[in-house]
Amino acid sequence: MLIARLIADPDGLETRLDAVTAALEREGMHVALAQMTDFCGDVLQIALPAGDAGVVRRLIDEHFAPADVLVSQVNFRIPQLFVSDMDSTMIGQECIDELADFAGLKDQVSAITERAMQGELDFASALVERVGLLAGMPEATIDTCLADRIRPMAGAQQLVATLRAKGCRTVLVTGGFHHFADPIAAQLGFDHVVGNRLAVTDCRLTGELAGPIVDSSVKERVLRDESAKIGEGAVSLSAGDGANDIPMLRAATWGIAYRAKPKARAAADGAINRGDLTAILDLLGIPRDEWVAPSHG
Repeated sequence: MLIARLIADPDGLETRLDAVTAALEREGMHVALAQMTDFCGDVLQIALPAGDAGVVRRLIDEHFAPADVLVSQVNFRIPQLFVSDMDSTMIGQECIDELADFAGLKDQVSAITERAMQGELDFASALVERVGLLAGMPEATIDTCLADRIRPMAGAQQLVATLRAKGCRTVLVTGGFHHFADPIAAQLGFDHVVGNRLAVTDCRLTGELAGPIVDSSVKERVLRDESAKIGEGAVSLSAGDGANDIPMLRAATWGIAYRAKPKARAAADGAINRGDLTAILDLLGIPRDEWVAPSHG
């Protein structure tokens, strides 16, 4: 059984559903059921007795984009674990790019960041190169950058709070830095944080990292280790936007690409391209009257 849930522009929805149904039939996949769900009137659910999830995703993208979509080969339920990337996923910025702006290096650092996220550069090498450019920066600059530049992504706090209220363990895992990730995780309500550490001497950045690098393999390992702690058959959800997130997205029960780069979007089970992060709650089938309101304290 394959189940696809999607949220798209309601205008012409029936016509596009007819078109995607015909396209799926041409691929040898029969649509057994297609209807709006009870838990959220915006969510269209398409059920197929069997099929190729990748082809279903591709055809939905072709006919409904921009849409929020999740394709599953198991019945939907509340995940027991949520592991998310931070930069450009839970927050709207790339921390190292914003920090570099204080040193007049944003264009140079942003170009490296973009190539790494597209999967054109080795992440670890790109990280070391970018951190090296920050050598000599006062550590206090990070606090200023955090206060002035860094903002949660729309829906982030409500997503995390609702999942936690449902008993889901939440973990923020980032190729960014604990200087940023720790306060952001506290603000958003994550249970645990894994990230890189900037080396500091005499209150200034040394241009080096302290400890091992958190790269794509570490992100995947965190998801697998946390799942193992829950037990066999643990249901996991992950979210990310760049090439560095791909192994983590693939390892989860459901990997969701948020406003993601093409490689990450292609590797994921779902994608958010239209709404904010609370669209994940709609796609999982959590009724809106059970969502936890974001804190404004």
